[in-house]
Amino acid sequence: MRITYYGHACFFVEIGNKKLLFDPFISHNPLTKVAKVDISKINPDYILLSHGHEDHLSDAFEIAIQSDAKVIAVYEVQQWFEKQGIPGHGMNTGGKWKFDFGTVKLVNAVHSSMLPDGSYGGNPVGFVVTNDHEGTFYFAGDTALTLDMKLIPMICPKLDFAILPIGDNFTMGYDDAVIASNFINCNTIIGCHYDTFPPVKLDHSAAKKTFSRAGKNLFLPEIAMTFNIKKK
Repeated sequence: MRITYYGHACFFVEIGNKKLLFDPFISHNPLTKVAKVDISKINPDYILLSHGHEDHLSDAFEIAIQSDAKVIAVYEVQQWFEKQGIPGHGMNTGGKWKFDFGTVKLVNAVHSSMLPDGSYGGNPVGFVVTNDHEGTFYFAGDTALTLDMKLIPMICPKLDFAILPIGDNFTMGYDDAVIASNFINCNTIIGCHYDTFPPVKLDHSAAKKTFSRAGKNLFLPEIAMTFNIKKK
């Protein structure tokens, strides 16, 4: 899989000859502005949204319009976009669906959710994405540590990597994320939801040492960095 990190919790993943964009918060992200990321050049086939907060979907509408991307999200979020003319596929926690790039299963996330206009954003979720040829990964979205994560290795293919929030304050911090990596039985972790704002400022060295002591690899990509992860 080819992956580009656009800051905060936004990832562009090329899988199954399709392009997936997760939680686009780019043009209003102060760190992404420094990296001079041009959203007009981001053209996904699908936009996957973990919940309704603005720091996860603020660029979704504009990018969906320019790229004809479909929104995959919990039903209430997907319907909110549908009413604005953006087609998509609504799901809910525990469900899965086979798309042309692979299978998506929605798993529980412990957080809150409200859409930008104040309307109900449904339950926050994480995504487990599987392509038989390229592997399986878990995008946790914004979540606290939860025992529900223990279900993932029981009901999903083995994870090749996971994207976990580690910035604390609004989500779990890196100590809890290490426990989460044990729950999901995954040693390759990409961190997200850190450094964007003062409350989620991360001590990079301490986070990496904590993961290393647990025998795990924590990768903290630079904004606009592209990298590859192969199926194990």
